[in-house]
Order: sequence, then structure tokens, then C-alpha cells
Amino acid sequence: MSHIFNRTILREYDVRGVVGDTLFPADAKALGRSYAALARSEGATRVAVGRDGRVSSPELEAALVKGLTEGGLDVVRIGLGPSPMLYFAAATMEVNGGIQVTGSHNPADYNGFKMLLNGRSVFGEEIQDLGRRAADGDWSEGQGTVTEYEITDDYVAALVKGFDGKAYRIGWDAGNGAAGPVLEKLLRILPGEHHAIFTEVDGRFPNHHPDPTVEKNLEDLKRLVADKNLDFGIAFDGDADRIGAIDSEGRVIWGDQLLIILAAPVLKDEPGATIIADVKASQTLFDTIAAMGGTPLMWKTGHSLIKSKMKETHAPLAGEMSGHIFFKHEWYGFDDALYAAVRLIRAVSASGKSLTELKGEMPVSIATPELRFQVNEDRKRPVIEEVAQRLADSGAEVDKTDGVRVKTGDGWWLLRASNTQDVLVARAEAKDQAGLDRLVAAINAQLEASGIAAVEAAH
Repeated sequence: MSHIFNRTILREYDVRGVVGDTLFPADAKALGRSYAALARSEGATRVAVGRDGRVSSPELEAALVKGLTEGGLDVVRIGLGPSPMLYFAAATMEVNGGIQVTGSHNPADYNGFKMLLNGRSVFGEEIQDLGRRAADGDWSEGQGTVTEYEITDDYVAALVKGFDGKAYRIGWDAGNGAAGPVLEKLLRILPGEHHAIFTEVDGRFPNHHPDPTVEKNLEDLKRLVADKNLDFGIAFDGDADRIGAIDSEGRVIWGDQLLIILAAPVLKDEPGATIIADVKASQTLFDTIAAMGGTPLMWKTGHSLIKSKMKETHAPLAGEMSGHIFFKHEWYGFDDALYAAVRLIRAVSASGKSLTELKGEMPVSIATPELRFQVNEDRKRPVIEEVAQRLADSGAEVDKTDGVRVKTGDGWWLLRASNTQDVLVARAEAKDQAGLDRLVAAINAQLEASGIAAVEAAH
């Protein structure tokens, strides 16, 4: 027996595709077999499996579990819940790893799998190896057992352990994603007055797309906060590993701004600690962390890459512009939006100010959204190398951590190759619109020099 996956579903950080088009139950079963063989080769015997609220998740989960057990692994099913609950299970139960069936923040017809094994994320080359293993039929054989464990109450209790925050009036938007039932339990024990919307799990996402990093998806939350005159609002993506937040005026607190607020109490507890953010984060974040006595570290975009760097540097906190926040301080080091929300309440309390005041004190800058440029997969990285060479020849100040990030008198701009799509991603940040226009023009000039069609300056 062997199995060939559609090449497009073996992504950098997970396995993900369109159900009924590039992803089928047979793929879930084969992935289970390949993962089991890898796990068994490392002495693993027992793993946890969870699933999100997508319509296709129960069927894919059943096929996955069949593959895992036929490969000789014992499986503990924890049922429907957010990805961080599966990560929590992997960290706290007597298991050697875990797999979450989830399409994350993708549209409703997508689904996929996020994998952990022996304390690490399975990503990058390891995912390609699972594909090769399936194609070769290089599988282990066995008859694993299946048990079920209701972990939600353990997880919620852990989220509020040591809670020392004030009682705020908060709006919550679960986006009909997998966080809903856990959020309802959490809000019953969290101090304050809470108003939650879209907590009913519905894999069709009838109200809005569950991606809180896109501002239009926060409109319902903004209305809720305004109508009830709340202190602030918090939103989650489809599998609750990414957080979004707004203040009492409906202004978005972006990922790097959240990290500034969350870092303050961590640095008070661990002076001089390393705080990691990805290359898309603002210069303000890195400068502010340094001013607070921390050691800022700019690293590559991607949750698996950030987690690996955290382990290496013993960083207590890391974050991405995309709303992934990773706490090792008092937590387990994985990206967990529910835990980040609890920590946000605690951090705002500790500051002695309101979230609206903290947002108001942030230095004013204007930035483009993520600009995306279609490019052939085989041209993606060569273009970045060409741009880097031209910049080096011109004597520009360049950081090459992940693509090229260029500092100028106006601010900075970034151009990097996406790990998950055949696109180049750009972003720029300046103090004013004229400066931003010059930065975008610089990006366009570099792209044109490499034969890529440019975009208009973003306003």
C-alpha cells in the first residue's frame, strides 16, 4: 500500500487543502499512517487528536484516527475545540504528540492538519518527508487503541490560573469558530462583565470570515463594543491560535502593538529577556522592547519557525503581526489566543491605564496592509536574491533575516517570499503618507527591475 498526496497540500507549517478537490479522507488516513511511522521510529506510542468546527472535520478526523491506529499508535480523542487546546493536551497529558484537524482561518471549504511530535512542531522538510513516506508505503503496522478524554475543563482552569486582572466590561467574537464552547466556559469564571457573539460553532461561518487580522471581519465586534459602551473587544480566528483586539473607540490593536502591551509585565518579571517578533512587525515594537530593558529579536515569519527560535533563545514571549502570540512565561510556549486574551486583561490591569489610553500612547505611523505579488514558484526566491544584490550594491541598510527589510529616513520596507503561496509579500511603514509613498515606490522599482508587475501606492 502507498498513497500520493496532491503536492499543493504539503505546506510549510501544516497539511492543508480544499476538501473534495485537493484533500480527501484517504489523504487523512494516509497522513495518519505516515505520521504513525515517524512517531514509532522515535519511540512514540500515544498521541492526542482534536478537531475544529468545520463541516468536513468529523469525517477527516475519523480517517486520520484509523490511519494512526493501523500504524500502531494509541489515540486519545479530545473532540471539538481550538488548536491550542490540542497543544495543551500534548503538553500536559501522557502523550508523545498530537494532531489537530483544522483549516485555521481559511475559507469554509478548506481543512487540514497541524502536527506536534515529542515537544516540537512537525513542519518544513519533515512534512515533505511524510509525503515521501506515503508514496513509498514506508509505514509501520499495528493495532492501536482509541480512548476519549474531555479536557475542556482542565484547559479552562489552566487559562485562569493565577489571574490577577481587574473586572472589565469586554466584548468577545468567536467568529463561529472552534473557540466558542471553550470561551463560554471561560467567561463564566473570568471576573468582569462579558458579552460574547458567534460562540455557536458553525463551519460555514455565516456571520463573517474568522480572521481577526482583516479589519472588515471586526465590524460586528466594533458594533458590540460601541452599542454597549464596553472597555475593549477581543476576537479569534477559526481555530483560536490568532487573536485580534480593539479598544473602546473601535481602533484595532495590531499584533505588534499587542506584543508591546503584553511584554511589559513579562519584562518586569524577567528583566533583559529576549522578546521575539517577526520581520513584518513595526520598528516601534523593536525600539520599545529595547527601551523597556528587553532584548528584541527579529525573526522569520511562521509559527513553527518562531517556536523553534523561542526554544533556542529561551524567550518568554514572542509574537507575529498575524496575531499568533506565544507565551513561555507562565505557559507552555505555544500560540494560544485564549491565553493571550487572558494575559491581555492582566497586562492592561497591571499598566494602571485603560487599553484605549495604551493605544493612544502608541507612536503614530502609517503602514501598508500586506501587499501581495503573484510570482511563479520557481522565481519566488531568486527575485529576493536579485533585490538583495541590488540593495547591497547601492549600500542600503538591509536586514536579511527573512527576505529583505530595508531601513531609510522615511521608515522601512520589507519584501519576502511567502512560505505557503506562490506570492511575494511586501509591507512598508512610515511616519507620514509622503514617506509611505516613497517606500512603496522603492518596492515597485525593485519588483519592476526583476520583471514583476507592481502595485499602486497604498493609501
